Amino acid sequence: MLVTDDQDRALLGRQVHWPEGRFSTLAGFVEPGESIEASVAREVFEEAGVTVGEVEYIASQPWPFPSSLMLGFFARATSSEINVDGEEIHEARWFSREDLAAAFESGEVLPPYGISIASRLIERWYGKPLPKPGDAA
Repeated sequence: MLVTDDQDRALLGRQVHWPEGRFSTLAGFVEPGESIEASVAREVFEEAGVTVGEVEYIASQPWPFPSSLMLGFFARATSSEINVDGEEIHEARWFSREDLAAAFESGEVLPPYGISIASRLIERWYGKPLPKPGDAA
């Protein structure tokens, strides 16, 4: 899920086991009896401490591990203070398009892999393709 705030910044996070600089959208699982919209709000809050209001379905992607279907959403934050869980998410930050372009250019931030729905969500918000390894932003 790609969460944006009232300044149209995107919330991106880095999982504990990812290499330094690899950022992506937040993700999670739907619990039994939970709506997908409620799962987006719950997962964003659990992983980053950010509350969300409006949730919009964007796309889906088959995912072989563990035989899942990934659903992509945009969500609108109603709070902006970040408090990562430290278990799944090691770091999360708000990025403007300019911040993200500069972070890609400097190599401070590595984009998610191009085959992922996360990459498509970020590109849709970013307004252009994400850089590939070795590309400039």
